[in-house]
Order: sequence, then structure tokens, then C-alpha cells
Amino acid sequence: MAAADVQAPPAETPGLPDYLLDPNATLKDDSAKWRYGRAPDYSKTRDVYEQTKTKSHEAASLPNLVENLVKNWEVEASFKPDIEDWRTIDRPNYTFSINGGPPQSAEHMLKVGTYNAIITPNDFYDPTKSDFASSHKTFKRMMPTFAWEVLEVYSGPPVVAFKWRHWGVMKNDYVGFNDKGEKVIAKAHGGAIDIQGITIAKVDDKVRLQSVETWFDPMEMFRQISPNGDVTKTVPIPKPGQDISSQLHGDGEDLDESEGVHLRGGGGADVLAALHEEMGSMSPAGCPFLAREN
Repeated sequence: MAAADVQAPPAETPGLPDYLLDPNATLKDDSAKWRYGRAPDYSKTRDVYEQTKTKSHEAASLPNLVENLVKNWEVEASFKPDIEDWRTIDRPNYTFSINGGPPQSAEHMLKVGTYNAIITPNDFYDPTKSDFASSHKTFKRMMPTFAWEVLEVYSGPPVVAFKWRHWGVMKNDYVGFNDKGEKVIAKAHGGAIDIQGITIAKVDDKVRLQSVETWFDPMEMFRQISPNGDVTKTVPIPKPGQDISSQLHGDGEDLDESEGVHLRGGGGADVLAALHEEMGSMSPAGCPFLAREN
């Protein structure tokens, strides 16, 4: 199935919000409250994206606008602890769901963290046995950069359907608690971790996210973390007063850069097949963002 044939927009794009035109727009929000006291540094992740992406979208094309929107949303979801500072969502109407599961609020994602909001309990990881800080350390330390790109866009606003890719390199060991409460360690293999999925997002007239529904296979990342199933499992004995991060990783500084998050749940195959069939009959279209009246 081909992506929507997007015509090149004018060189200038008056009226479009900065978070559609610049993937780093929300990083420049000086007045926002940041989780670690300052805006995170995404320079390494952006460099990996430029060096290893598979698509080169024309500036201000529909795929480029969607990509920028999601990247700015991820920055806010990960590093802006005050929802009032989130510019990429329609706050009263915003929800997020994975693989047809129940809608989650922005408040829920802020409480548990972006990784915990999209991963279901399994033999490698259990979000109920982690918290925001420990989850970010588990995945960020394993894979210091986790780049993200839009592969195809199937429809434009107000319902935007698109396929995406999320990738990085496993440079350090994976360490996390699984659904049995065991500490799981998978040795770093130095190879790629590459996952893909489908998202359907509804946006308002300001192109802010209202509902985000994502389908993907959450176990694909863990299969790539340990392709031979070679892991070490131990039953932890925490010290009095020891938090989850210290139990897993020892004492260390907080990490303040992350990209991606992520997504998945269980039986999304039928949904994806139906989506592909439906989108296959769509006619090409120009950039709906530019056609929208302000």
C-alpha cells in the first residue's frame, strides 16, 4: 500500500504551529517546568535519526508534519511534569491507548512513565514493578539513543493514520524486573533493535492530539534484546529504604534524554490488516494541514 501522495507545500507555511515545523520546538519552551530542571538534550538521538533513517520527507510535507508533531509530543510526555505545559495535546479531550486497550489519560502517563504506559507485563519486564525513573533508566541505559521516524501516512487530519519505525543499538545490558518479580539481565549484544507499528491519531483544529491509538507488538523489542533467550534471572532482596532504580541499577544520576516510546499490546494483527485494506482504497491527497482554515 502506498502512502498518501503529498504535494509540496509553499516555501512559507503561515499559520502552522511550531511543533509541526520543528521537531525540537517544545525543547525551546523556556517557561515550562522540566522534570530535571532543564530541557533534555536530544542532540545525539537527532544525529542518529539523520544518519540512519530510511525516509527523507520533504519539509512541511504531511509525513514531515506528523513526524514533528509526535516527536514534540514525546518530549512533553517524557519531560514536562505539568500537563498545563503540554502544547501538543487538546488537554480536555486527550487519551492514549495501546492495541485496542482502554484509553489512558495524560495524568496516567505522567504518573507511570511513557514506557510503562505502553508495555504489558511479560517474562522480561513488568510495568507494575517499575516506576517512571526506573523505567527510563532500564531502557535508556540499555539503548542510549532511540530514534523515531514516520514511514508512511495513510490519511490526513482530522484523523491521521500512519506507520512508524523506532530503532537504536543495544550498547549496554538490559536490566529490569519481570512479571514474576525476578531481576532479569540480558547481556548487551551491540546489535540493532528495530520495531514498527501503526498509529491512528485524531487532532483538533489546532492540530493538537486528541486521541492516540497505537498498535504494535510489544514483545518484538524483547525478542531482539535477547534473540537466543539467554538471560540471567535472580530473586532480588532489596535493602531497607532502597528504591526501585537502586535495586536495578545501583546509585547514579538521573537520565534526562529519551526518545521514543514506544507501543504495543496483544492482538493487533487483525486490526492492522483491516486498516491496511481500508487505507488501500484511499485516493492521493495534498497536505490537509495547509488546507485547514485557522
